[in-house]
Amino acid sequence: MAKPVETYNAFLNIPLSEADPEVAQIIEHEKYRQFAELELIASENFTSQAVMEANGSALTNKYSEGLPGARYYGGNEHVDQLERLCQQRALEAFKLDPKEWGVNVQPYSGSTANFAALTALLEPFDRLMGLDLPSGGHLTHGYQTDKKKISSSSIYFQSMPYRVDSETGIVDYDKLEDNAQLFRPQLLICGASAYPRDWDYARMRKIANNHSAYLLCDMAHVSGLIAAGEQESPFKFCDIVTTTTHKTLRGPRAGLIFFRKTEGEDKKNSLESRVNQAVFPSCQGGPHNNTIAGIAVALKQAASPEFVQYAKQVRANTQALAKSLTGHGYRLASGGSDNHLVLWDLKPQGLTGSKIEKICELVNITLNKNSVCGDKSAVTPGGVRIGTSALTSRGFKEEDFARVGDLLHRTVEIATEVQNEAGSKLLKDFMTAAAKSSKIGELQKEIEAFATSFPMPGFDASNLKKPQNH
Repeated sequence: MAKPVETYNAFLNIPLSEADPEVAQIIEHEKYRQFAELELIASENFTSQAVMEANGSALTNKYSEGLPGARYYGGNEHVDQLERLCQQRALEAFKLDPKEWGVNVQPYSGSTANFAALTALLEPFDRLMGLDLPSGGHLTHGYQTDKKKISSSSIYFQSMPYRVDSETGIVDYDKLEDNAQLFRPQLLICGASAYPRDWDYARMRKIANNHSAYLLCDMAHVSGLIAAGEQESPFKFCDIVTTTTHKTLRGPRAGLIFFRKTEGEDKKNSLESRVNQAVFPSCQGGPHNNTIAGIAVALKQAASPEFVQYAKQVRANTQALAKSLTGHGYRLASGGSDNHLVLWDLKPQGLTGSKIEKICELVNITLNKNSVCGDKSAVTPGGVRIGTSALTSRGFKEEDFARVGDLLHRTVEIATEVQNEAGSKLLKDFMTAAAKSSKIGELQKEIEAFATSFPMPGFDASNLKKPQNH
């Protein structure tokens, strides 16, 4: 006969709605926000019910510092089985030979994966080159301004950016090659956060080889498209490949580091040994086993024929959105897109990305301000970044994204009127004027009705209640 639960442990088996109604309500409100808004942030997606179940499982209770078969704690037989399964599925999802590639599935995020990879490859103050932030690069690729080193990748290493061509919006590989001759990097980074085109990995490999440099690809944004064969694979050319797992890969929030294996290499100095050592104990502690379970589930999904169909639809939707926006006369960086996002340059309209992000939020559209080529400030950038992954997970097709483009156009028209009414270029004056616009409320109702007509992945939206202040 089971012993009774001690009174001081009674709340351990109470559901969240009873144990903490305040937090439960916030979660319900967030669910409604996701359901009722057009989610266009390119780095977000809607993961599956199965992934969320794994991520919220009893695996969160277990400590497992180390690697499968070599832990610092006992009781890890099931965790070892899980992590090995996740590693196997990661290699299978990207069609990699386990004799040629290995993977560490423990990084907490893409940024920690990137810093662990830098720790594995470089000594402090070694030189690296990555795509500049205003050209679509990521903070962790060595970003710094004239006045401040922003990222740890520029604090602990010497960095020099390369950029896109100001006319074409495509990476200027010729200028990169010329600058690399002067800077002589030990590491060249490809991959981006807001770059709408595919990469010339062969050219990047050639430039890296000229300086006996490592080549690292951060495929975080396009890893799902690569797994589905909808983007070129970096694995043919790179030494290290990092990724997040929650963007186009549609898993939980975490990171992966893939490393190339070389036959006959010194195991103690191999990339495998250096990456594993860099992840733990150099950069983080015990892995989040619950998240690794969610990654394993997502990787199984990513290897399915259905996921290939999803990835194809993501790209088709991006093309439809780009066509809609350019049809309204707007300028897109590089003139279009090869992947899941477009970078919309609003400088010709005299608007900042910050203002469009704010007014879009008022009408139930979620996107983010983003630097575009030539910007001087990431705080008041000249563009916005728009992605199609999340709404594709809700079943949006090309005709739906054509309508999304029309809704964005109408939002910009309202923003132009609001800016004229504001009487200044300040954001606070813009928002004061926006609060007086009746058109914003009308458009918000239309968009909410449109968004809630689509199914919601991961949870049942049928019983959601609209927050009173929404």
